[in-house]
Amino acid sequence: MSDWTEEERQLVEWLADMNEDDALPLARRMLLEDGADPMRVLDLCRAAMDIVGKRFEEGEYFLPELVLAGEMLDTIGAVAKPLIKQQGGGAAATHGKVLIGTVHGDLHDIGKNIVTFMLDINGFEVKDIGVDVPVAKFIDEIKSFQPDVVGLSGFLTLAFDSMKETITAFEQAGIRDGFKVMIGGGQIDETVRGYTGADAFGVNAVEAVSLCREWIGVAA
Repeated sequence: MSDWTEEERQLVEWLADMNEDDALPLARRMLLEDGADPMRVLDLCRAAMDIVGKRFEEGEYFLPELVLAGEMLDTIGAVAKPLIKQQGGGAAATHGKVLIGTVHGDLHDIGKNIVTFMLDINGFEVKDIGVDVPVAKFIDEIKSFQPDVVGLSGFLTLAFDSMKETITAFEQAGIRDGFKVMIGGGQIDETVRGYTGADAFGVNAVEAVSLCREWIGVAA
C-alpha cells in the first residue's frame, strides 16, 4: 500500500514470510512503545493474511504456514485488543445476540476474532464457535443460542461454497427466517453474497458492527 510507512511495510512482509522472530517484536514495539493505532496494526495483519492466503491457494504455502500465521496474529491481537478497549471504553448494554464462526474447510480466524471483539465492546452478546465449523454445529448452536445475527467467516475462495452450503442447510432446517446472515472475509464482495444467499457482507469489523446495529435497531 502506498500510504504505508517503511516500518509498516516491513511488518507486513515479515508476517507474510513467516518471519516470526522479527515480526512479533516489531509489532509489540509499534503498539507499546511507538503508540501506533492498534486498529491500524490489525489492518496490517489482515493485509499480511491476504498475502498468506494467496500463497496458500497457489500451492506455495500449506497448512503449517496457515497455522503459524494464525498464531502470530493471535499474539499480536492479544496486545492490540486491550489498547482498542482502552480507547473505546466499551459498552455495557447487551443489544442482541450474534453467533459467529469460520465455515468448514477454512482455518482463518484473525478477521473473525476482530469482528467478535468489536461487537463485544459495542454491547452485543457474541458467541464465537471457532474455525472449520461443520454445518451441523452451526445449526445446533443456532437452536441453543437463538441469535439475532449469524456471521459466517471465510478467507479462502473455497469457503464460498461452504457458506452457500451452510445457508442452504439453514433453509432446509426451517430456521433461516429467524435471523440475519452476514458473511465476511478477504475476498468477499456482492457477487459472493448473492451466490451464498447471505443478507449482507462486511468488508471490515466496523461495517459488521454497523450491520448488526441496523438489523437489531440499535442507535449508532
